[in-house]
Order: sequence, then C-alpha cells, then structure tokens
Amino acid sequence: MAETPVPLAIAGVSHHTANVAAIEAFRFANEEEFLAAARDRFPGVMILQTCNRVEVIVEGDAASLRAFLEEQGRKGFFVHEADGALRLLLALASGIDSMIVGEDQIIGQLKKSLSDAQEAGTASPFLETCTNKAVHVGVEVRRRTLINRGSVSIGSAAVTLAEAEIGTLAGKHILVVGSGEMGLLVAQALAAKHLTAMYVANRTYKRAEILAGKIGGRAVKFSDLYHYITLSDVVISCTAAPHAIIRRTDLAKAMKDRCWPVEGHPRPLILVDIAQPRDVEEGAGTVDGVRLYTIDDLRSVNEQTMSTRKAEADRAHGFVEAELSLFLRHLNRRTADGYLASLHTWAEQVRLRERERALARLGTADEKTAAIIDDLTRVLTKKLLTDATFSIRTSAEEGDVVAAEALVNAITKGDRIEGKPGKE
Repeated sequence: MAETPVPLAIAGVSHHTANVAAIEAFRFANEEEFLAAARDRFPGVMILQTCNRVEVIVEGDAASLRAFLEEQGRKGFFVHEADGALRLLLALASGIDSMIVGEDQIIGQLKKSLSDAQEAGTASPFLETCTNKAVHVGVEVRRRTLINRGSVSIGSAAVTLAEAEIGTLAGKHILVVGSGEMGLLVAQALAAKHLTAMYVANRTYKRAEILAGKIGGRAVKFSDLYHYITLSDVVISCTAAPHAIIRRTDLAKAMKDRCWPVEGHPRPLILVDIAQPRDVEEGAGTVDGVRLYTIDDLRSVNEQTMSTRKAEADRAHGFVEAELSLFLRHLNRRTADGYLASLHTWAEQVRLRERERALARLGTADEKTAAIIDDLTRVLTKKLLTDATFSIRTSAEEGDVVAAEALVNAITKGDRIEGKPGKE
C-alpha cells in the first residue's frame, strides 16, 4: 500500500543530540530574516527556538529542508518528515520530548512560533492545522495524565540544581538576572526557599521592579550588576540578550571583593546560566571561586524527575500515538475530499450535458417535464457514484492514495485500474 505523503518536515538540533554550545551555534539570531529567506522556498515555515532546541518546521519535504539549511550554513542537524515529523510535533507539545519531561512552557513557545510565522506571512493553513492539533494534544496529555504533576521547568530545575550544590538556599542571597518568562519561573521557584534576599536585575529597570514586586524581591539597576554578584551566594541568569552580559574579566574583579580575610580565596559563587544564547562569557567558569553551570547540567535534574514520571510518560506516549493515527486519517480524509471533488465535478458536467441533450430532443418541454428530467439525471448520477465514492474515500483514509487516484482516473479518463494511474 502506498501511503499518502504528509507534506511536513522538521529539522534542527535539540538536547537529545547536542550540547548547549552546539545548540547556540545552530541558532538563528534574526528570526524575521530567516523566515523571509524561507518564504520563497516553502508554502509554510515556522521556527522554534528555546533554550534546549532549535527546530525549523516546514510544509514541504525533508530533502528540500536539508538543502535549504545547508545553504544557511547549518550542519549536524536531524531531519524528520511525514508521519515522523507529525509524531515529533505532537510529542514536543505533550512534553515527553522536553529536557524536563512534562514542562508546560513548550505549549506557549509553540503558540508564539505560530504567531510569529503568521505575522511574517509564512504560516500556511496546513502548518496552522498541524500546530493547533499539537497544542490540543499537549493540553489533553496534561489533562489526562499526571505528567506535569509537580513538574519542573528549566527555571525551577536551575533552582533545584543550585540548591543541590550549595546544600540549602535558606538564608542565602540570590540574584536573578532577567525578568522575562524564564526569570519569572526562576523567581517563583525561589519564593518558597526562605531566602534572606532576592535581587532582580534587568536592563529595563521597570521590568525588574514588576517581577520583584510579584515575588517580594528587590529590583536592582543593571549598572550595579557586579556589585550584587559580589553580595550573592547564587546567580541565575536567563536574559534574552543576543550576547554575553556577564564578562569574565568583570566577574574576576567582583570575585576579588568576596575574598575571605585570611585565606585570600573568594567565597564560592554558584553561577547558573540557562539563557540561550548564553549570558555568561566562555571561560568565566575558570575564575577562582566560580562554579558555573549551564543547561547541559540540568539533565541530571530531568533524570531524577523522569524516574517518578515514567508511567505517566508511557501513558502520554500511548495517547500521542492514538491521536497521531486519528490526525493522519483526518489528513487523508482531506485528500479524499480532493479526489471526490474532481470526480463529482466531472460527473456533474456529464449530467448537465446529457440533460440538455434530452431536453433538446423533447423540443418545447414544459417546466414540470424539465424538472423531472433534471431530478432523474441528478438521482442517477448520485446512485451510480455511491459505491465508487465509498471506495475512493476508504482508500484515501487508509493511506492508499494510489488506489484512490486510480479509481478516479478509471472513471473520468478510462484508465486501466491495473495500469499506472494517469498514464496516457
């Protein structure tokens, strides 16, 4: 059986096969520019960029997407197409493909990717259908399973990691750099840790004030960043800056102000960088007293939570597979509608032509006679096509597009069923 090809392809890198450096290297700094370049190559294109994945989703085939990304200077990426791409999209939205299994942020990120594509004019109706289906599946997985019960986000996982490294966060001073969605998740996770002080720094001071107000922290000016690094036991950085904001040389100067009076070594600083691109300059982890952690170090947190959610993840997998099967039938049904529209258009043209011939032979037929002939030809046409319509629809829904097309061509063009469909 030849299956209906699903015109969907996904390519990129993720935490499954790439570390934070490889993901960062694969990123597209200017999403609008990328979408504009892809607009002429694909009927629809979206780009999903998070802290642990960069994926390009297109209405098209894997070979074309691979060629396009290679032209863009990207390499070392995976490619999925057709059913495999749909399965990945649904699994992604459900949270079972995330680094932190069951995390909820991916649903909002998918919605934003679609919204950005719509704004850029690159969201085709087919991509919208697939993405909306994925979001629906993601919501249903969380409703039907406990996969996100007590779940952690990347932000709260960073807090868990910091706490494991320092022993306890109670009585500590914490600095959160960044006041976006990730900054809020970090701050919320810290709110129950009985801190002595929580500082919030952001380039826009007003936004720092808003976040600090939500969680009872203190907003600080970005110009005082290194002063508050000096005062803090833990720094968690998660801005959307396109470049590093914590420099190695400036960090080294700040650490000198943390030196113990007798030993001459600075008090240890836990520095967790969960931004993508990275907020902390490469090499900063070599500064005396700094213990630097990145997204790659959060894998251990996922392994711990995964052990308690394995049964729920298995249930989620089962639901995703069931929904994938239903969605493929839906897409195949749409393909069947296309074939059936072609068949019934042909049949209607034949009906009208033969009706006019009959009326012409009758000469001056009255309205009642004309109506009877019209009704007769309409009913005959419908009855003659009933079995063919059923066979064509069934073949298409089961994925046998070759059989569906051959049936239509046999009726409308006189092709042989056992021959090649469409052969002249």
